[in-house]
Order: sequence, then structure tokens, then C-alpha cells
Amino acid sequence: MQRKAYVPGAAVLLAALLTACTSGSGSGGAAEDSKAGNSRASATAAQPGKYRSLSDACGAVNHSTLDSLLPGIRQMTDEEQRDNAYQGEAALTYNNDRRSGCRWKAESTDATDHLFVDFERVVSYDNAVSDDDRAHEVYDSKQQAAGLPETGSASASGSPSGSASGSPSGSGSPSPSGGSSPHPGGPPSASASGSPSSSGSPSADDAEPDLQPRTLDDLGDEAFLDDQLSTSQQRTVTVVFRTSNVIVTIQYDEQPAAAGSAPSSEDMQDKARKLARQLAGSLG
Repeated sequence: MQRKAYVPGAAVLLAALLTACTSGSGSGGAAEDSKAGNSRASATAAQPGKYRSLSDACGAVNHSTLDSLLPGIRQMTDEEQRDNAYQGEAALTYNNDRRSGCRWKAESTDATDHLFVDFERVVSYDNAVSDDDRAHEVYDSKQQAAGLPETGSASASGSPSGSASGSPSGSGSPSPSGGSSPHPGGPPSASASGSPSSSGSPSADDAEPDLQPRTLDDLGDEAFLDDQLSTSQQRTVTVVFRTSNVIVTIQYDEQPAAAGSAPSSEDMQDKARKLARQLAGSLG
């Protein structure tokens, strides 16, 4: 009789244990499902960019384009020197899939020309921000740093040759990483603080509206052009554009050999924009 008195108590204890186990298992599964759902939501919220690698910047500009931008190359009589000038000098980088830059220089009887091309592939490390959105932020910082005048954007129809031409501005050329120089150790260029020339050369204030520094509607996902003339008459034309998660920066400057003369803004911008369209097409 004494043993039978303990049977109902044992049954109640067993039932309680079974209930606790069943309840714990169910809530754990729900928690796992919730985490899996959150993970899937994060994965679909931020898409990777279109580009997973970069082209070699030094191989991105063909010889005929370099002949146009840097006339001094064709005037080189030494074949080895000319070949080296065509090859350009690669910019220092620690990851060729994230950054690739190249610079060229040539002196002619009329001027000294420099060209710098920089490819930057932007990657977002925030699961909530896509590579494209992060690249847009980087591009936007460059445009803001350029200090473009608040005017309407211009398209390629603004110039007779199908590409716009422009004039100097008081802003500095943009950098590919939002603040650092676009060409570490690269060619000298007019600084952002350089004042416009006081000579008879045209300034940004004197230029026609379609020759002003401006945004560009016909290049990549977004683009802008800046043009600056220093007190030494060195003109620097910069074109920056973004295609998906890649930002391309072109810096083209020319220092005339003769004092008192300034390079043609229209001619330099036309050449820089033609190169930009070629590079945009090569990205695919």
C-alpha cells in the first residue's frame, strides 16, 4: 500500500518533464527559423556589384589615343623611349582587383602633357548596403569635393564634335578615394586653392554656359567634368564617372612651353571625354 501511494506522484513528475522538453524543443526551433529568416533578408537586401575584378589601367589606353592626348610621344626619335612612354608607369597598389592606376608623360615642342587613369572597384562591407550604393556614396563625395557650379547638367550635344568642351573652374580635381590624391606620386597639377589666371586667358566666369564644369548625362551611371586653370597657365581637366561599383577617374593636364598662353579648354575636354567613353565601353 505504501508503494502504490508514490505511483501517481511519479507519473505527474514524468509528465512535467516531458512537457518541459517538448516546449524547449519547439521554442529553439522557432528561434532558429527566425535567425535563418533574418539572415536571408540581409543577404537579399544588399546585392554585390557587377564587377568582381579590374582591368590593367596601363593597358586600357590605346596608342592612337595616347598620340592624341600626348603629342610629344610621336616626336620621340628614340624607339625604346617611345615604347616606354606608350607603356606608362603603373601606380602603386596593394590589390589589383580593387585599384589600378597608370600615368603617362610626354614633352613636345609646344607643351608638356600628363595623363593619369585610375580604376577603383568599390566593395561594401555592410550587409545592408549594396556595392553600387556604396560606390555612389564614394562618387558623390568626389563630386561634392570638386565644387561644381549649381547649373543644369550637360550632355554630349553641347559641342560640335559630339563631346562637350569646357572651361576652368576654381575647384580642385577630384580624388578616387574621397580626399586622397588621385595619383600618388603622379604628375603635378593645379591645386584646389590655385587662383584663376589674371592674364587674358578665359576663366570659368567668362566661359560659355556649356563650357562650365558640369555633370554629364551620357557617361556611365553618373559622371562629372571639372576644368581648372592655374596661375602658371597649366590646365587640368578631370572626368570622373561611375558604372555600377567601379569608379573611373581621368586626369589630363597640359603646361604650355610658351609663357602667357593657356591650353584650349575645349580641345582638352573633348579629348578627355572621348577617352572616358572608350574606357566606359571597355568595362562592359
